[in-house]
Amino acid sequence: MEPRLRLRLYLLTALVLVGFGALLTRLYEFQILKQDFYKGQVPGNRQITVREPGIRGTIKDRKGIELARNRRNYEVSFNLGEIQQAYRLQRDADSKSDTTTREDGSARNAPETDIVDIVKERIIQPLKSFGLERNFNAKALRSHYKTHGGLVPFTYTTDIDYDQFARFAERSPELPGVYLNVRPQREYPYQALACHILGYLRQWSKGDIPEDAIREYGYQYIGEDKGVAGVEATLDDMLRGPEGWTAISKSEKGKVLGVFDRLDPGVGAEVTLTIDAEIQYLLSKVLRRAGTASGVVMDVRTGEILAMASIPDYNPNDFIPSISKQRNEEYEKAKIKPLIDRAISPFPPGSTFKIPTSLVGAMKGLATRTYNCNGYVPYGNTKVRCWIAAKGGSHGGLSLSKAIQQSCNPYFMQLANSVGPKGMAEGFRMLGLGEKTGIPLPGEYAGTVIGSREWQRKNPNERPTPVNMAFLSIGQGNSLATPLQLCAVTACVANGGRYYHPRLIKKAVDRNGTVLVEDSPRLKVDLVKEGVKPSDLELVRKGMWMAVNVPGGTAGRAKIPGYEVAGKTGTAQVNPVLKLHNAWTIAFAPFEQPRYAVCMLVENGKSGGAVCGPLVHLLLRGILARDEGKHLPLQPLEPVVGNMDPIEEILLPEDVLASIDVTGETGDEAADAAAAAGIVPEDPTQAQPSVTPQPTITPEIDEEGTVAPRRKPSSNR
Repeated sequence: MEPRLRLRLYLLTALVLVGFGALLTRLYEFQILKQDFYKGQVPGNRQITVREPGIRGTIKDRKGIELARNRRNYEVSFNLGEIQQAYRLQRDADSKSDTTTREDGSARNAPETDIVDIVKERIIQPLKSFGLERNFNAKALRSHYKTHGGLVPFTYTTDIDYDQFARFAERSPELPGVYLNVRPQREYPYQALACHILGYLRQWSKGDIPEDAIREYGYQYIGEDKGVAGVEATLDDMLRGPEGWTAISKSEKGKVLGVFDRLDPGVGAEVTLTIDAEIQYLLSKVLRRAGTASGVVMDVRTGEILAMASIPDYNPNDFIPSISKQRNEEYEKAKIKPLIDRAISPFPPGSTFKIPTSLVGAMKGLATRTYNCNGYVPYGNTKVRCWIAAKGGSHGGLSLSKAIQQSCNPYFMQLANSVGPKGMAEGFRMLGLGEKTGIPLPGEYAGTVIGSREWQRKNPNERPTPVNMAFLSIGQGNSLATPLQLCAVTACVANGGRYYHPRLIKKAVDRNGTVLVEDSPRLKVDLVKEGVKPSDLELVRKGMWMAVNVPGGTAGRAKIPGYEVAGKTGTAQVNPVLKLHNAWTIAFAPFEQPRYAVCMLVENGKSGGAVCGPLVHLLLRGILARDEGKHLPLQPLEPVVGNMDPIEEILLPEDVLASIDVTGETGDEAADAAAAAGIVPEDPTQAQPSVTPQPTITPEIDEEGTVAPRRKPSSNR
């Protein structure tokens, strides 16, 4: 055979094969991939499957009080694809009886009618005659139809009670595409209580729909709400229940004929927090005496967080099922961001860092060393003062316990430089400072420890200097820590040197009884096993006891008649120009058999002892009274907006004040030295999250979506 003929034969064969391949591909698409779609085009009864989301598990406090639960919610939704299809069928039926034709005798082919007009005419008008109509956002409905078609139902209203729901049920079979559902809706019964711990939900969106669901015709996809803050976010997979589905038989015109099969959705895991709701309520009420504040309470024996709160706060119910535009703007425009959890955000810790410095000194065998205070410590031409120097005095020679009691800056600056940068960084890391605690909450910060690996990564060309170590020891300069971190360190001192990882989740159990999270403390380090002498630890504990109970101590306002409390105050300068300070107090009680560790922070508090000391007093007084059998209240909590007004002091009853020798540091001692050394303190507000998860905003009612009668949709326009 000639080459030219052979080439033509090959080309013809190739064309035949390509043609058959194209035909087979189209046959596969029509008969396999789109089988359900074309079945749906055949007149007659058909079946559709509605996917239903799982039921979210409850979140409880340690005593079983429900902090996040589900309530029965009645919902009316539209399948816009079915409504459009029913309209087309009716339009086609009407066109057959329409005698109007074009001039050439051909049938008139009407343009597509807007989905909003169709809904208002075929659905809203019948509902209006029974008093069941609702205003809606027409723009949102139109956008929903263009995006999802008939796959995703459009939520028409959830603002109905049982009687209205029953009336809807009587009429819904007559209205193709109208569905009635009884769904669980998230509810936070105590409103703002523990809001930063619990978090909130966001409605599911288009991006949450798997591709296989989009390809399946006749399958209505209803997705789960998604946790975007707090425990709702970090334990979202546990809390979500298994999906269910309902198979429905419908007529050619879209009327529901009945349910022929169903799989009920499952319930997610039950999560029990370590939080004690009554202590959480007490802490939140105490913090409301300040403008912007946060606090943490821990069980020193296990590392369990009994309470953790931040002011200002918010009501997570505002986000369920979606947040109004006005309310969302209030949160976004608030000068003090209420969605930020200050308990896990970084702040200059001030003299509270003298406690971890003491522990690191004990690790290096320096707890019994005496250092002298002349009112300042020179570093070249720079002098870092002691707070007592402002009164024209000095502390002289001090032991560790006495230095803690009187919060002497020179003692701890000299101690830190005796340990050295490497020893300080390693010791602080062992105590959980400069790294995240691992608590299951989004947005936790590690803080800043000068000389740590993280600090060196951010400052590769810098090396810690003696003045850096001085500032680290007294919590000034670029030092940052979170209230949770400092509370955990306090618990370690209280229990004799055992540092437990802070725990927020006590246990989690799924619907089959499988334990997902064990109720077990997690010990990070035992300082005694690391070589710290129990007698040296006792010197630290004694110093904190003296700070509260011995005249000349800085934490006297934390004293509680009838109980022994140990504590340490701190006052950190945040902005030397604006004279802004952070006030701190850490404490534990009872002293001999400690159970509770506390950390309090007040932004723009002028003195740790005068501002946070009274808050610690009020908090521990209530907790210890409950241990004696008294009742603590528990009620829904309204959110507060907070403020940054300066607070000079928080007053206590006169009988308590009479026994207190008020004294303490000011937080300004290192300011001049920092400026002279060229150290610019970090602004903690820059370290806080500036972007929060975007919630689902409820579309506002627009003019087009009102239920007032409008022009009737016509197939001939």
